[in-house]
Amino acid sequence: MRCFLRHSTASSCSCYTQAMLSYFQAFILGGLQGITELFPVSSLGHSVILPKLFGWDIAQDSDQFLIFLVATHLATAIVLFVFYFEDWKKIIIGVLRSLTNTKLIRTNTYARFGWLLIVGTIPAGILGLLFESKLKHLFASPIYAAGFLTLNGIMLFAAEKLRTRQHEGRADDAVIGTLSFASIVKVGFAQSVALLPGLSRTGATLGGGLLVGLNHANAARLSFMLATPIITAAALHKLPLLLHEEHLAALGPTIFGALVSAIAAYLSVRFLSKYFETKRLTPFAYYCLIFGATCFVFLQAN
Repeated sequence: MRCFLRHSTASSCSCYTQAMLSYFQAFILGGLQGITELFPVSSLGHSVILPKLFGWDIAQDSDQFLIFLVATHLATAIVLFVFYFEDWKKIIIGVLRSLTNTKLIRTNTYARFGWLLIVGTIPAGILGLLFESKLKHLFASPIYAAGFLTLNGIMLFAAEKLRTRQHEGRADDAVIGTLSFASIVKVGFAQSVALLPGLSRTGATLGGGLLVGLNHANAARLSFMLATPIITAAALHKLPLLLHEEHLAALGPTIFGALVSAIAAYLSVRFLSKYFETKRLTPFAYYCLIFGATCFVFLQAN
């Protein structure tokens, strides 16, 4: 039985009443997740690195910490669903209609968009289930996270260097709907790199979108839409653990952190949906490279 925070053997009998994430820590980590999940800088990487830098003695490989992360991710997914609610209605209706009329997958923008999202979610879903237990120990390693965050910066630079579309502009669902299923599978596999703490899901899917011919605005929109099903699925897989008796002590901070994450995510998606109409990934690449490398050196020395 693992406690949320590390504790001595003498205090193990009271770990669930004394050793839990504080509301202040939940506020910081929840807000951090809501921002960094949608910015291409890796929410998981920051959630692993910053507690170490702050000197918080958190068992980051514990079930309760993972549940907290999943809850804050779910809050982000809900915000994205609400933000794009009108689009999701069209997508869901289009997919349902295409079940009885498969021609719509080729002729209806939102039916095709929906099936692209379904197919694009599959690679990360399968890989996540296959490697969940093997990757779990990386959640407790700030050094690994800092190293992967540095690689995330390199990945963003590479995506900008190799992108195939030069002009910018507003997102257009009809353009996204022209993607082939082979292209969306590539974007789906790119998304799966975020299983490693420090590699950004948003950054990877944005990069994947650029490499298959989308501009920044369309790649960002595709990334935000892909986030909803994959994050929701992960949450539904893990959140029932929160109702176990030994985890109920963390319920309050977890809910509070999720609410903070939702507010931060709403502000982030509003900003980024406009930002990528004219801007690029380069500033985020510099940030990840500098911050990741600095943290890696610092953590190695300490």
